[in-house]
Amino acid sequence: MTDTVAKHDREIVPAVRAALLRHRSVLGVELVGSRADGRPVPLSDWDFVVRVEDFRAVAADLPSLVSGLEPLAQQWDRLGEPSYSCYMLMLAGPRKVDLIFDTPHTPEPPWTVTRDTLEGIDGHFWDWILWLASKRQRGEDELVSEQLGTMTAHLLRPLGVERVPASIEGAIRSYRGARDRLESELHVSVPRRLEAEVLRVVPI
Repeated sequence: MTDTVAKHDREIVPAVRAALLRHRSVLGVELVGSRADGRPVPLSDWDFVVRVEDFRAVAADLPSLVSGLEPLAQQWDRLGEPSYSCYMLMLAGPRKVDLIFDTPHTPEPPWTVTRDTLEGIDGHFWDWILWLASKRQRGEDELVSEQLGTMTAHLLRPLGVERVPASIEGAIRSYRGARDRLESELHVSVPRRLEAEVLRVVPI
């Protein structure tokens, strides 16, 4: 780990706390998971439990609250555990940050592909890929295989990819081909910075 990377890692926790605690309804922001208990792998995400008084007010203001973190993508987790809600951020590095709220949510159906949703799909895909790569670093190959099936049903199949990829790298190749074709068909262009960041640590 370079000094620059280590410095950025040290800055994530105070930066996230400072960003969220600006809101009057945020009562606390606590780092949890492997980053908190000292057992992360290099690509582990940063999980924060956010205690709030008024979830709706905080949820509405989240995009402006986290703007100073300069996220490359941000969206609610469509498929997380129903018992809580998770707002997912992708930062440069790349670094995946999950903001977890003690508020139930209803899992959403597979993506519908339109000009307006393609960028959201792209953000979800690269967030998913980085998470899968962290699980592979932990040796959780069975989970990775299972999740590639879920990814196909929820995200890749709506893009026209029918076959479940055999690997993370296979998913990337299938996704990029389908996304590039849809960009042409829909006359829309998806930014590539998030893709470039993830491919630095998950090369194909």
